[in-house]
Amino acid sequence: MKLYVGNLSYQCREQDLEELFSQFGTVSSVNVISDKFTGRSKGFAFIEFDNDDEANRAIEDLHETEFMQRNLIVNEARPREDRPQRSFDRNRGGGGGGGDRDRGGYRR
Repeated sequence: MKLYVGNLSYQCREQDLEELFSQFGTVSSVNVISDKFTGRSKGFAFIEFDNDDEANRAIEDLHETEFMQRNLIVNEARPREDRPQRSFDRNRGGGGGGGDRDRGGYRR
């Protein structure tokens, strides 16, 4: 089972979470989500357990408890929702300036 852990301290590392969650069973993976440009934590993570009972115990015991001076949010991770793709088609105005050649917005 995959868990979502939110409201993390920005200083929290994967090792910190592995230590905390391994009290409840075998943690198969820990992934602190970080900004792809700055590398800074976004304040949430995903933790995976092989055993659902262990994961459920972690949810029950850790949800809304203080860790690194923050109250954790711990629940079962939901599947990622598909977000609409951003359009960069100039004909639809989504692409950043200059206009469209066929409409006279670009001239040499």
